[in-house]
Amino acid sequence: MTKTKKLTVLSLLIAQALALHVIERFIPVPIPVPGVKIGLANIITLFTIIIFGFKEAVTVVISRTFLGSLFGGGPSTFLFSVVGSLTSTIIMSFLYKRFSKYFSFPTISIVGAVFHNIGQIAIASIIVNNFNLFYYLPVLIISGVITGFFIGLTVQFTIKPLSSILQLNWR
Repeated sequence: MTKTKKLTVLSLLIAQALALHVIERFIPVPIPVPGVKIGLANIITLFTIIIFGFKEAVTVVISRTFLGSLFGGGPSTFLFSVVGSLTSTIIMSFLYKRFSKYFSFPTISIVGAVFHNIGQIAIASIIVNNFNLFYYLPVLIISGVITGFFIGLTVQFTIKPLSSILQLNWR
């Protein structure tokens, strides 16, 4: 793949992740627990890991979280989002690279969602100096398993057609 095509595809992935990030803010979540989200932008993160790899996924994640916090949020929003997203990206990249023949995309996504929540709770606990925030973790893990499963299914059903459309090789 040429550098120009790679840059173009990565730019499109960042734009898509940002759009999903912004759209998600308008989707009501029926659980009144802070931090529970669907995680739509993780579709793009996992897709980027599969198509390009870890470095490019980190680029997409940092760009999306930075721009997303500019459009609505602030420094604390960026910090929580980037720590959770990077934790998730590291874990999903490792599982995909080392264990993709054993784990499905939904499984990789579920583990990523759970680690996203762990990363966010950890940074929030450090910032506010209150480790009682870990009491939220069971609810966040349950929501992460549910949303992670559907995010992974979405990637599983779209990876082949999108790769074909974009003329990208994977696996």
